[in-house]
Amino acid sequence: MSFLPPLLEPILYLAAFGAGLSVLIGTVEFRGKTVSYASFIAPALLAINMMYNSFFENTYGSFVRMYYQKTFDAMLATPLSLEEVITGEMAWGATKSLIATVLMQAVVSLFGLIQYPEGLLILPLSLLGGIAFASLGMVFTAEMSHIEMFNLPIFLLISPMFLFGGTFFPLEALPPWAAKIAWAFPLTHLVELTRWCALGSLDAGLIWNFLYLVAFSCLFFPLAIWRMKRRLIK
Repeated sequence: MSFLPPLLEPILYLAAFGAGLSVLIGTVEFRGKTVSYASFIAPALLAINMMYNSFFENTYGSFVRMYYQKTFDAMLATPLSLEEVITGEMAWGATKSLIATVLMQAVVSLFGLIQYPEGLLILPLSLLGGIAFASLGMVFTAEMSHIEMFNLPIFLLISPMFLFGGTFFPLEALPPWAAKIAWAFPLTHLVELTRWCALGSLDAGLIWNFLYLVAFSCLFFPLAIWRMKRRLIK
């Protein structure tokens, strides 16, 4: 059931934005290129899909396994270490991101909105994005005492990234101060990389977006393990 949305959501989004809003907007100027609005938002939908699948798996999913189902306690009764359990959780979040991306990209590709072979780079990119947001989600899981408290990071962090991470309009449309804040979002860099791969136009400047996601993952992955150890080991 969890993989039905990646199959159905792109059709709904593309119908609403690609066929509906695109008629009003027409084309979009993006980094010196003129692209259709449907081609502009399709890669962003893929990046959002990566974020949602990994983040929610390692917040709500991990919290339920840890707090309600006591799955972590059962796993720790085996020779597994806590580091291995938490690493496995985040690896599954990244894997779920990859599987959902494969499904969604297959649907989007039917509309001719992804250029190949460059578009194949989106698949390994979904693993990197998955690790980044799985790590971020696990950090929040380590800090939240009740499952309802996940509404805070969703409202204060995930929703602003969803709306202002270069997803539905270019960052140049924002005031300069807001654009600078948007560049601090990991989703902004994931959208940028996914969009260039989908458009088939790779650029050397993308290395900075890639390095940002690598650095973000290298920071939050061990942070998540450390915070989970502090929570679970008394």
